[in-house]
Amino acid sequence: MKELQAIIQAYDHYQTLDKKIALATVVHVDGSAYRRPGARMLVSEDGELTGAISGGCLEGDALRKAQSVIFQQKSMLVTYDTTDEDDQKFGVGLGCNGIIHVLIEPIDYQDASNSVNLLKTALSDRNVGTLITLFSIKNSRSEQVGTILLFKNGQQIGKLDQLEPNLLYQISSQANDKAQLSSLIKSYPEHDSIQVFFEKIKPATRLLLFGAGNDTIPLVQLADILGFEVILIDGRANQATQGRFPKAKEIVVAPANEAVEKLSIDSQTVALLMTHNFEYECVVLQQLVDFDIPYIGILGPKKKSEKMIHRLEINGVSVRKDHLYSPMGLDIGAEGSEEIALAVLAEIKAVLAGKTGSFLKEKEGPIHQELL
Repeated sequence: MKELQAIIQAYDHYQTLDKKIALATVVHVDGSAYRRPGARMLVSEDGELTGAISGGCLEGDALRKAQSVIFQQKSMLVTYDTTDEDDQKFGVGLGCNGIIHVLIEPIDYQDASNSVNLLKTALSDRNVGTLITLFSIKNSRSEQVGTILLFKNGQQIGKLDQLEPNLLYQISSQANDKAQLSSLIKSYPEHDSIQVFFEKIKPATRLLLFGAGNDTIPLVQLADILGFEVILIDGRANQATQGRFPKAKEIVVAPANEAVEKLSIDSQTVALLMTHNFEYECVVLQQLVDFDIPYIGILGPKKKSEKMIHRLEINGVSVRKDHLYSPMGLDIGAEGSEEIALAVLAEIKAVLAGKTGSFLKEKEGPIHQELL
């Protein structure tokens, strides 16, 4: 998410300078690779880079290809086969053992539906959108269609006239399938071997952080690095200040019985209870359980959360325990507020990604799940 925000910011800057640019996007991966489909890098005509499509091994060659795209004003699909033992052809030993397909598109500032403008629209509110990118591995030497459509809030935005009616119908049906919650890639052999990347663009994770003690300061700092949108809530006006928490997007000072009603909660929202005030957190938790929040973390020992749940249940409040994490955080032997922040944010990431937080060395096959 933070990478997309940086690309949009760089785009706006280059537009004011009227500097020519191109966008490189990983659209397909076979095997193992450092980045997965959806990774992006904005390239300026004078070689400035924003974002990344690999761990640094492909950027140099992709930069040269992007400058060629800027000069010719024609999109191209570049394939990097890192399964080849002779990967010194890229100037470094890659060692990724995968095949990476990167789409590089020239950006026309006058085109309201260029790929970056579509990204802007996708991130303009907190509703999930589906970004549509067309490419063809079979016809990789031909000019590529590229990123041309966005499905969001019941609308189709982009270059509808560039698609055959039947293909547009098939793409629309897939994009509007409410059961499809993750990104995927589909092939359409009957349409000149076109492949379509249906990319789910989700808003930044909104972190409702209840607690303005010293132990939450590093958590807010690390959450900001990860691109989380932090809303800090506390009843103590002298603690919950912008001076102490400059990276918080919003600070809410309110008593427990008024705190949650002041907040906006959606499917990309998580919550942490770190006030060290049992009574405050009981009142807050009673309000939070009314929402479908995928992660509610409670700082402290398990006995504390059990006591909170028992109090709510004897008062007739039903609590979904599968969304509660207490003690919160992955078991990494964390000591001190900085390490605890790392453990907690890693657990949030794992939960939202549907992962267990296990060791990668124990995983069979590629690190990233293939998009089907």
